[in-house]
Amino acid sequence: MEERQQALNHTLVSKNRNFIQLTGVTDVNSFDDGEIILETDCGMLMIKGSELHISHLILEKGEVNVDGHVDSLTYSESHKSAKQAKNLVGRLFK
Repeated sequence: MEERQQALNHTLVSKNRNFIQLTGVTDVNSFDDGEIILETDCGMLMIKGSELHISHLILEKGEVNVDGHVDSLTYSESHKSAKQAKNLVGRLFK
């Protein structure tokens, strides 16, 4: 798969805790009706709730829409960044 040349801007629009529109999504790591984990340009995003489903997905454009009741949105560092930091620390202390 061809790698993107330019980083996308990440946006998140939430409407009444029942609909989320996202841009800047690079991958869908996992999903079920209670939790969706997305990799975005700003790190990992965990969406928790009930009756969640992805109603629109175009990864080439970085677009994702989620329907369902949203209880929480949590960002964390991406796995790639964490692995890179771990590798750097390992090389420093060898």
